[in-house]
Amino acid sequence: QVQLVESGGGLVQPGGSLRLSCAVSGSFFRIYAMGWYRQAPGKQRELAARITSGGSTKYAEFVKGRFNISRDNAKNTVYLQMNSLKPEDTAVYYCYHEGVGIWGQGTQVTVSS
Repeated sequence: QVQLVESGGGLVQPGGSLRLSCAVSGSFFRIYAMGWYRQAPGKQRELAARITSGGSTKYAEFVKGRFNISRDNAKNTVYLQMNSLKPEDTAVYYCYHEGVGIWGQGTQVTVSS
């Protein structure tokens, strides 16, 4: 059974940082691409960042220069380092396993003064 367990969300002030983690079990993590998506209430879920098995990355325009996706294959974990956070970044963030097509449980990120 493939499982994705997310952590690291919380409440931060504008300009602050958070580091999200997604730990994957039950699959050959190393060979699959992973993504981070976000969804705000009443809005579509949207891709924020993606990383391939080889480590190449792509970012949505709204996070370029602020967010960094990375993976540690030895720990079966993908990360999203979120810097210079803005109120419009407030959303539930989900990691996604492309190989199996399943989602993490979601972690709430709230950016507010």
